[in-house]
Amino acid sequence: MKLAPLALLALALAGCALLASPGAAPPSLFALTPPSESAPPRDVAAAQTIDVAPPGARPGFDGSRMAYVTRPYELRYFARHQWVEAPARMLAPLLADALERGGRFDAMQSGGRGASALRLETEVVVLQQEFPRHPSQVRFALRARLLDVVKRRVLAGATFEAVEAAPSDDPYGGVVAANRAVARVLDEVAIWCAANAP
Repeated sequence: MKLAPLALLALALAGCALLASPGAAPPSLFALTPPSESAPPRDVAAAQTIDVAPPGARPGFDGSRMAYVTRPYELRYFARHQWVEAPARMLAPLLADALERGGRFDAMQSGGRGASALRLETEVVVLQQEFPRHPSQVRFALRARLLDVVKRRVLAGATFEAVEAAPSDDPYGGVVAANRAVARVLDEVAIWCAANAP
């Protein structure tokens, strides 16, 4: 007799589970993989080693959610579209590739094969799609510091920013524009590092 109410409750819950609507569709995932020019042959022995530290990110841009704004100071996120991982995590290998393309550096990511006299530290300041304008645009800004590890001093610091028009006013258009903006900034960072390295 005591088990009868429990059995009825179990049947009721099972019925609800059968009638429940299927779960929401999984989010669409996107990556930062800007097209890169093929690197020219380089003399690895003559290249200067540089350590690329894991990039950081300002609050609001430190996760995998894709950010957008419709008015100043209010950050929003797309519900069904996101990065495959936090943009800052995707940037490290892209920075290393950009530095090596110029032929001046042999880039390694922190925890790599050996010590380096130079270290590049970066932080994502902003990566957002902006809708107040038509067409929408993507703004990407990266703060960078080039350090002399041996002498323990900052050689140079700068913030790089690129704004790219989106080909369509939707998340995918923002992804295309974001990849273009990231490619521009990475090229600028590589040139800047070469100009400021001893």
